[in-house]
Amino acid sequence: MKGTAPAGVTTEQEASRWVRAMFGRIAPRYDLANHVLSMNLDRMWRATTVRRVRHILERPDARTLDLCCGTGDLLLALDARSARPAMGSDFCHPMLTAAREKISRRKRTCPLFEADALRLPLADDALDLITVAFGFRNLADYDAGLAEMHRVLKPSGLAAILEFSQPGDTAFGKLYGFYSRKVLPLIGAALSGSRDAYAYLPESIEKFPSAGGLAARMRSAGFRSVEFLRMTGGTVALHVGTK
Repeated sequence: MKGTAPAGVTTEQEASRWVRAMFGRIAPRYDLANHVLSMNLDRMWRATTVRRVRHILERPDARTLDLCCGTGDLLLALDARSARPAMGSDFCHPMLTAAREKISRRKRTCPLFEADALRLPLADDALDLITVAFGFRNLADYDAGLAEMHRVLKPSGLAAILEFSQPGDTAFGKLYGFYSRKVLPLIGAALSGSRDAYAYLPESIEKFPSAGGLAARMRSAGFRSVEFLRMTGGTVALHVGTK
């Protein structure tokens, strides 16, 4: 497997179907679970991401895509600072439905489209900025995902990946490990009604490359000036790289 590997899944196609179905089941309670499980720190992480890419958002002609946009929280945060409406895409239809409803309530105009992140219906060199928040980890092939992000970015375009990471073998890391493996699945299941979704979450984080490992993969995909910022004790990392 070159990407996410849910328990019992043996091929990339099966992994993709499993992830799509899982997110479809939890879409109605996804926002509540995110805010509770992160103790509302997810809002800070997204705000940090928006600040980091603000110099592109404020360009009058910049084209922005929030990949794996889910219910649209990062998309709306980007759009609030963007001179041009930001776009969102996801391969899970119930998530896009929730995003559309949220965008309508906020009276924003953010074009949405349903697409696999590994095969985007976009031309080469089409975007100035592409972001993904807590969705990259769920791709069936990480390197293919990076290659596709690189393909659709214009020269000098920026990729920003906000994702869970591993805090390391520290006292805080051990505490976080206990929380993510023992406490988080119970709370997530109670809030969402899907135990398997929140059993998958800590497993997917443990299997995901370290912050340094993801940075190396971005460089191998052709990104330059790759850097990352660890947040909340290293449990989350924001990676940025330029085409």
